Parts: sequence; C-alpha cells; structure tokens
Amino acid sequence: MPNLGKADQTFLADRVLPNLGADRDDVAIGPAHGVDFGLLDIGGRAVAIATDPVSILPALGFERAGRFAVDFVLADVAVSGLAPSHLAIAFTLPPDMDDESFSRVWGAIDDEARELGVSIVTGHTARYSGCSFPWVGGATALAVGDHGEVVRPDGARVGDDILVTNGPAVETTGLLSTLFPDAIELDEPLLSTAQARLDEAACVRDAMTVSAAGNGGVHAMHDATECGLYGAFAEVAGSAGVRLELSIEGIPIRPGVYETCDALGIDPWTAGTGGTLVIAVDPDHTAAVRDALDAEGTAVGVAGTVERGSGVVVDGEEITHPGVDPAWAAYEELAAASDRGSDPDGG
Repeated sequence: MPNLGKADQTFLADRVLPNLGADRDDVAIGPAHGVDFGLLDIGGRAVAIATDPVSILPALGFERAGRFAVDFVLADVAVSGLAPSHLAIAFTLPPDMDDESFSRVWGAIDDEARELGVSIVTGHTARYSGCSFPWVGGATALAVGDHGEVVRPDGARVGDDILVTNGPAVETTGLLSTLFPDAIELDEPLLSTAQARLDEAACVRDAMTVSAAGNGGVHAMHDATECGLYGAFAEVAGSAGVRLELSIEGIPIRPGVYETCDALGIDPWTAGTGGTLVIAVDPDHTAAVRDALDAEGTAVGVAGTVERGSGVVVDGEEITHPGVDPAWAAYEELAAASDRGSDPDGG
C-alpha cells in the first residue's frame, strides 16, 4: 500500500513534473517539491497561486473546523510575502451533512475571509454519494501584488539567519489530542495544554507580519506542514541549493508537544506542524522580524544560519527529508480504535 500523505519527491519527479501541460511565458514559478505556491506574471503584476484539499473535521465543531480549513489553504500563498486576496472553493459534501452544519462551516469561512481581506470569487457546492469527512473538497487561493514584494520559496541566501516560529508538531499535538482525548495517555492539565496547540496551527497572520516587518530582508518563507520541521528544513535547503546549519536549542518547543508525541510513539521533528514557519532572513532584519512576531504573541527563535553547500545539519548531525509523516499512521490507528470503541457490538 502506498504511504499516506503528500506524495514524495520521487513520485513528483517521475509522475507529475514531466507532464505540466503547455509551456507559458507568464509562469514565473512552477511546481516543485516543497514549494508552497506557483507564481504568475499577469500584466506586470505578480499573482501567487496555491491549491489544497479542504478538510472538515466535525469533531472540532463546524465553526472551528471551517476556520481551520480556510487558514490551511490561505497559508500557502501567504508565505509568498503577498497578502491573500482571492479564494475559489469547491465542496464535495457527504450526503449526511445537513444544511445547518454546512451553514456553520460556511459562516466561519466567510468571517475569516472577511477579516483577512479575502474575496471568495467562485466555487462549486454539491453532495455526492461516496464522499465522507474529513476530505470534502478543494480550494485555490490567490495573492496579488508587485513582483518586488514576492518572497521566493527558493530564495534562502548564504549568510541568512533561519528563524522558526512555534516549533515542531504543534498541529499534530493539537489536532490528535483534541480529536482523540480518551485514547492518548495524558493527564489533566497536560491534555488541555496539548489541545491548546491547535490554536497555533495557523500561520497566515504570522506570514503577513513577517513580510511587513522584514522590509525586503526576508528571502524565503515556508509553511512546515507534512513531514514536520525536518522535512521543511530539507525543502528550504534543497530548493535554494544551500546548506542549513541549525541547533535545536534555538527552536521554540511549545508546551505539551514532547509529551503528546511520546505518548503517540512518533518523532515530533518529522510530524506535521502546520502553523510553523521556517524563515530565511538577512541578519540585519532578524531583530525587526522577531520583535514583530513577539508583539503578536508568536513564539520564535533563531535556529541557525544558511551556509554554502547542501543538506541540513542539526546539532552536528546530518538529517535528510523523512519522506513519510508519522502523524498519518497515528491518526489512522486512533481513528480505527475510536470506531471500534463506538461499535455497539464491539466489532
């Protein structure tokens, strides 16, 4: 059985990247492994574009699930340095999702989009047999601005500082402890502490803060989602053709993360951590970016520097892209156990 989660670099290189349709002069950045967005040149304007699945988890509550879903989609264009501006969204809803539940999801998406200045311009909404939670559609986000404002995903430069917000496994910790509180061996108040991490699994506002504070000194920004921080480090280094020299001591570790990952038997450094940013910034601008994030209440640290060469070194040890995110298997195991527990026949 193929691995769950995002396709790896080999799959992308062998099966996707050789077949990208027509070559067009207006494509400034096309698809590549670990690159969050594409970039178009439309009449001299930069248009960042990204597409993601829409995931709705009813156990979060439909309002919270709606906000979580739209923030996940918008994050991939927010790291372009341009503010998200437009959204197209398609829903393939399960037949048992009633109108009131959908209205609660849609109302939350509308509220978040309005607050962020994003206009929803088109989409598709339908119920189909065979569809089920959590995967209920897909969405495409746009951000429009000047080319000089774009933070390229492959832009890390030798001499840059590497900043990390929030740290490892905040999404995995917050999500799994919230969805399966009875299945993870965490005592109160540690369980509540772990569940609070879910509120940190969004980075749209942080990305916009970084761009504004960086004043042109931010050279790359990446949302560390699947395969966690070790995956994100490898993607930042690989896309730019540089080497990252890092130390765990400089990376924030949020409360409850290590304990939750230990209870789940997974490595926090390779587990999904949506909401965490990896930022390459000119050292002359590091203090301004850190101060701006601190003012917003976002944990941030200087993890290391960008050097000549290739690969990633953490505390003197070479690391590679993990390839597979252990959070997927943990989710599947917990969900299966939950389903067995809810079966009145115990089957």
